[in-house]
Formats: sequence, structure tokens, C-alpha cells
Amino acid sequence: MLSNLLIVLPIFALILAGWIARRSNALGPTATREVNRLVVYLALPALLFDIMAKASLSEIWQPGFILAFALGCAVVFALTLWIRMRQGCHLADAAIDGLNASYANTGFLGFPLVLAVLGGSGMGPTLVATIVTVCILFALAIVLIESGLRSEARRRDIARKTLLALAKNPLLVAPALGAIVMASGWPLPEAIERFLTLLGGAASPCALVALGLFLAGNAGQRPAAGRNIEALLIGLKLVAQPAVTWLVAAPILGLPAIATHTAVLLAALPTGTGPFMLAEFYGREALLTGRVVLATTVLSVVTLSLYMAVAQ
Repeated sequence: MLSNLLIVLPIFALILAGWIARRSNALGPTATREVNRLVVYLALPALLFDIMAKASLSEIWQPGFILAFALGCAVVFALTLWIRMRQGCHLADAAIDGLNASYANTGFLGFPLVLAVLGGSGMGPTLVATIVTVCILFALAIVLIESGLRSEARRRDIARKTLLALAKNPLLVAPALGAIVMASGWPLPEAIERFLTLLGGAASPCALVALGLFLAGNAGQRPAAGRNIEALLIGLKLVAQPAVTWLVAAPILGLPAIATHTAVLLAALPTGTGPFMLAEFYGREALLTGRVVLATTVLSVVTLSLYMAVAQ
């Protein structure tokens, strides 16, 4: 448990840094949105492009692992979407909640945790899980959000406006361009690689600082959705997603023990900052998302430790 705590400690430190900066007025009330826009328009697109451009087909083509991890994400995302829509939730908010329950923090926590637990052999599957999460699942949520926000327009205009918005969205354009570079086999010039590394490296730290800024600015408030929904999303993320992933990987697909263990370990990670960035960027209820990110990160120290104790 101590090793898990040491891995997630930098996350708490960055959130705390943002919280202190806002409470001390070192950063003003508009800082949350501006820092978040930096992530959405610059840092995260650079990171997504870099991940896709540097990936190799031989490294990421692991059909069984991809299917197990992707289905774990998809089932929980779809279930959450269905539950929230049945409760009368707007499609855009339901899509963000779907991410809250299925968007594992593979990029920031996955690599150091898997490296510590499984060694270098787990780096390939972790890259695959990161691509599935931050590119495919993220893109699906953006499509649903854009569709939901334009559902009040005339029907013949919905598709055109949605496609136009998606085509201009840097979080979709960047990984698509990166995939083209990967498929072409063209090496990136060293200067561009360095640029992408520097800019993309700011994505997670800035997103976590923005979360701390937001929580400090909304201290004492409660999410409109209520505690039951918050608890539901936390349970779906930390319990349901790894359980579904194990069910697909082991009994259904019969994957080797190491592949199953890696998939479940990555699925059991807490919620990443992606849902919070989208909630803040699109002006939806970010408080619920911020609390889910924080709560799952704290509780994952216990749940991950329990899982690893049982899996050994």
C-alpha cells in the first residue's frame, strides 16, 4: 500500500498546489478556465499527437488485450450513459459521467504503477490502454457531447454543425494526424519531437493544478447530482470496470494470466483528469467530476492494494 501511495502522491501535490494558489489569490478566479484552455488547445493535443505518432503497429496490435480492456471501458461507459439518461440527464452531462466511470488514469498513473508491479514487459499493454482511453474513449465522449449540445437545432443542421465542430476540435484532430504519421512511417524531426515532449508534458500537471484551482473556488458546494450519483460513479470506476475487464479477459477470452492481470490492473486505476477538462471546457457541471477524480484517486490506494494482494 505504501508503494501505491508514493506513486499517487505527486497527483495530490499538484492538486494541492492549485488549491493553495487559488485560496491565497496567487491565481485569480479566471485561472481555472484559462489553465484548462491551455491544456485543451495546446498541451493535450500535443500529447495525443505524440502518443499516436510514436506508436508502432507491432507494439500496439494485441487483439485479445485490446478487446478485454476496450470492452471493460465500453460496458461501463454505456451503462453509466444509460443510467444517467434514464434519470433525465442531458446527453452532454451523461457522456461526461460515462467518462467519470470508465476513464482510467493510464497515462499519469498507469506507466509508473505497471513498471513497478510488472516491469518493462507491461509497457506495451499500458501504451495500448492509454490509446484506447485518451484517444478512442475520449473521442466517443466528445462526439456525444457535441451531438447533445446541438440537439436543439433544426434536425437537418445537427449533423452538419456537429461534424464541423468535431473537425475543428484539437482533441480529435491531433490523434488523427498522429495516426497518419504512424501509418506513414515518417520519422519526426528531432526539433518537433522535443517540442511535443515539452508541450505534451504539461498536460497532466496543468490539468491537475486546474482541478485544485476549481475545487478551491467551489469549496463547500455540493454537486447538483447528489451524493448517490457521486458514489455510483466511484463504485463503477473502482469496482465495476476492473470486474467487467476480468470477466472478458479470463472466463470469456481466456487470455494468459499476465495479460489478464495487466488489463485488470489498468482498468482499476482511478479516474483521470480528462472528464474534468471536458466538463470545464464545455461549461457543464465540473464539480461532480472534480470530486470523482479526487475521491477515486484517494480510494484507489486501498482498492489497488487489495487487488494486487488477491492477484498474487
